[in-house]
Amino acid sequence: MITFTSFYQAIAEDTLQPWLEELPALLGHWQREHKHGQLPKWEKVLKKLDGMQPDSVNFSDSVEIGDASTTSDSQREKFESLLAIYKPWRKGPYRIHGIDIDTEWRSDWKWDRVAPHISSLENRLVLDVGCGNGYHMWRMLGAGARRVIGVDPSTLFLCQFEAIKRIAGNQHPVHLLPLGIEDLPALDGFDTVFSMGVLYHRRSPIDHLYQLKSQLRSGGELVLETLVIEGDEQQVLVPEDRYAKMNNVWFLPSAKALILWLQKCGFENVRLVDNDVTSLAEQRTTQWMPNESLIDYLDPNDISKTIEGYPAPMRATFIATKPINPMN
Repeated sequence: MITFTSFYQAIAEDTLQPWLEELPALLGHWQREHKHGQLPKWEKVLKKLDGMQPDSVNFSDSVEIGDASTTSDSQREKFESLLAIYKPWRKGPYRIHGIDIDTEWRSDWKWDRVAPHISSLENRLVLDVGCGNGYHMWRMLGAGARRVIGVDPSTLFLCQFEAIKRIAGNQHPVHLLPLGIEDLPALDGFDTVFSMGVLYHRRSPIDHLYQLKSQLRSGGELVLETLVIEGDEQQVLVPEDRYAKMNNVWFLPSAKALILWLQKCGFENVRLVDNDVTSLAEQRTTQWMPNESLIDYLDPNDISKTIEGYPAPMRATFIATKPINPMN
């Protein structure tokens, strides 16, 4: 059974200690009431991965665990069969004891675009909102963060994260909570907050920006990556039904509009640091994610448009700072 005891112990004398007043009840409710039909099977797999202590890990320029040269063929086959139970793998890639988990998204490409623009993560407390299965959290740890907390309500993502963590060794200060940011008590304690690929899924994007701000300490840094469209400060796309076959896309602002939103929410030093059209090489079907992917979401006669006729996905990254002045 997935438990959060080690997380509670880790934050008991930490900046996050105030969360102990509310989170145990929230997570306890999740443990009692969560009814995902695959969870019992996935937890059985986790038990088989407990107690792993790899001879090497690398989180600085990849997420690589274990040395292929010291892993026998039978061990590698065991790992591969167990990890395959968690398909589809959407965020990665991972290299586990010589096994390449080629995920749908080349999340390492996103990290390579984002990392040069953010403040050093050395010894920083980091929150990753909508963290998926935690790929970027491992890269944040590799960049020097002292502790990384991720929140994502997906049960599959939680189990994928737990599988990687158990193979890597449970001692690493990285934790994933199956919650949304709206469940977290405001803390004003994180040095850096990431929200990547979340904003367009929020019914109220302005509320989401304020929720992100409420978790940052004064002077802390927000890293926001989201879908955008071309246009001026007033340009916002509201899909009539689906966008790229997604039924939970609410608002796609222009980059200029989003800068204005961030400023109106009280962020300072707001800047667009990257703007990139998602390529068919960055998001695609693989052996580890055999379902539909980006090519299936685009107009087959014009890949500059989604299958619904909207502009194809373009992603932008923004950096902003929470003011030191408490009145803001």
